[in-house]
Amino acid sequence: MKAFLKNYRQSPRKLRLVARAIAGKSVSDALAILSVTTKAAVVPLRKLLASGIRNAENNDHALRDNLFVKELRVDAGPTLKRMTPRARGSGAAIRSGCAASSSVPLRLSADRNSFASSSRRRGRVSSSGGAARVR
Repeated sequence: MKAFLKNYRQSPRKLRLVARAIAGKSVSDALAILSVTTKAAVVPLRKLLASGIRNAENNDHALRDNLFVKELRVDAGPTLKRMTPRARGSGAAIRSGCAASSSVPLRLSADRNSFASSSRRRGRVSSSGGAARVR
């Protein structure tokens, strides 16, 4: 089941910091991690996870206890560009944090092994021990 977070104005780097902590975890573990993490990115990711859980329960009739976070990808959106005045009538560019909106797709799966096999093939995220890390 998929859920999307769009047009969220925060740096993708800050969102990825929290997203990597919950990638590959069960839904209950991911919610527990989000409840103790003190970052601003927790609020939208918690809402995204809750939306994905509700989508899986309503559309696929999946049980909440069987769901795992299969994929959580944070991409940069369009950058807000502004100008600030400089000497002799010129201007300098201001780029607003490189993320006016971030597209964050969430995929939930009922099979935990599907996360490990698909992510190893892509080589993006490997889950070793308890935390997910990027190679």
